[in-house]
Amino acid sequence: MASGDRRREKGYLHGYSATERARLRKQALVLEPMVHDHLPFHRRRRCVEIGSGVGAQTEILLRHFPGLQVTCVERSKVQLAEARKFLRTVPWARGRYALCEADATSLPFERESFDSGFLCWILEHVADPARILSELRRVLLAGAPVVVTEVLNATFFIDPYSPRTLQYWMAFNDHQLELGGDPFVGAKLGNLLQQVGFHDVQTVVKTFHLDNRSPGERADFLAFWTELLLSGAPALLSAGKVKPDVVDGMKEELDRVARDANSVFFYSFIQARARA
Repeated sequence: MASGDRRREKGYLHGYSATERARLRKQALVLEPMVHDHLPFHRRRRCVEIGSGVGAQTEILLRHFPGLQVTCVERSKVQLAEARKFLRTVPWARGRYALCEADATSLPFERESFDSGFLCWILEHVADPARILSELRRVLLAGAPVVVTEVLNATFFIDPYSPRTLQYWMAFNDHQLELGGDPFVGAKLGNLLQQVGFHDVQTVVKTFHLDNRSPGERADFLAFWTELLLSGAPALLSAGKVKPDVVDGMKEELDRVARDANSVFFYSFIQARARA
């Protein structure tokens, strides 16, 4: 494995623990209504999912589109093993997926092998998203729809003001950049897709703005977001990017925000849709 490949392998800040694998499945279900809203995969038969991880998004794709076969591309052996274990428990997945250990910058497929493509929360972790999208375009049929969902971490806001949480968040994003990822790649999807030859490129900003109008949803999402933030703590502590007092202070602040009757949570991500 080349040195650049080793860096990309380490670029997943959250790690590969059993706790993280369970969190990814929970995250997929929490975000399902927004990520999988009216996806253009009806009458599609062969979808390639890049960065399929533990199979959490795969399960949802197969559930939403009964005629779809999904080829899952993932470079982590640990994630592939977890996906295999998980998808075997899903009745509607039986016989409808294939797991492929591969580098997304060099896919082991012939040109025009698939009639649709799906990427979710993967480009934020890679060093060269344009190369991955270009390789994706190569294996898609002309006119095939592709959906790419990505983070835009500059949009995160909570109230009451939480300085330790913001300090941690800055370290979180800085470390991801140092690892070769991009926590702001969502804003760049339009340019990236157009650059490598996709057409009919559209982007939609999807926003969580949770306040007193939806207290139950706000409480649930704050709990989910706390888990997401803390999933990066071991890597940040190990790398010396934050000190334990920052993590402890963030936990206290997030608990205070969750108990505040007038708290506010805001975050936006980007979903791009295009055709090959």
